[in-house]
Amino acid sequence: MRAALNSIQISMQSAIGLFLMLATTAAGGLAVDADSGPLPPSITTAPLSVDQVVNNLIRKDAERAQALRHYESTRVYHLSYRGFLGDRDAEMTVDCTYDSPSTKSFKIISETGSKAIVEHAFRRLLDSEKEAAEPAEHARTLLNRDNYDFALVGFESSDKGNQYVLAVRPKTISKYVYRGKVWVDATDFAATRIEAEPALNPSFWTKENKVHHEYMKVQNFWLPRRNESVSDIRFGGRATLAIEYNNYRVVDSRESGKPKASPAGTAAR
Repeated sequence: MRAALNSIQISMQSAIGLFLMLATTAAGGLAVDADSGPLPPSITTAPLSVDQVVNNLIRKDAERAQALRHYESTRVYHLSYRGFLGDRDAEMTVDCTYDSPSTKSFKIISETGSKAIVEHAFRRLLDSEKEAAEPAEHARTLLNRDNYDFALVGFESSDKGNQYVLAVRPKTISKYVYRGKVWVDATDFAATRIEAEPALNPSFWTKENKVHHEYMKVQNFWLPRRNESVSDIRFGGRATLAIEYNNYRVVDSRESGKPKASPAGTAAR
């Protein structure tokens, strides 16, 4: 999960960096976003307290990070812009390889659409992700008590299992951390979904930035499935960056052998 969570910050930085480039070319304690009234029944009936959930999340995260020796996957990046600069689209398909503890490499398979987006956004995104995987940088954005405050705001049950819903706020405000909600699987104690926005608006040119991030279970790990970052441009228009993660092949240090493909390629939605 440590390797996976970094992608939410990278997506925000990269998408917003593109918006800025396009526009320039053209011209304490946790304050939960909820009422201060009685707690919802879903919280009062939750089996664990917020401290217990966060303790399990941090512990299981560390165990998974230690066990994740290697993975390979295919990603499809798509960015669309609609607004006062006209319509622009681009798509890039990339093979990604991760080796523990902090090495990522990328092989570009195909590129289509706007050359400006490909050169100034997609390629920058890949370079940024390599840098962000470095231990010192990564430590500053991990979902833990050093970087975030937590509050329990919900407990949801479904046919896919139970999930705790945490509100998170960064302890230090910057454009590289986020505030929002994190859904945590009640069995594996892994993030399954994040709905967030940058803690600090990273650019004058954007007035609102929203990120939706989904994870999926691949063998014993929870890895990115889909990321969508949407930014409203201050002078009109909207830009959307979507990343689809497919065809994971994972090596678990607790198991011997070569990378195992996930069932049916675990194609993202």
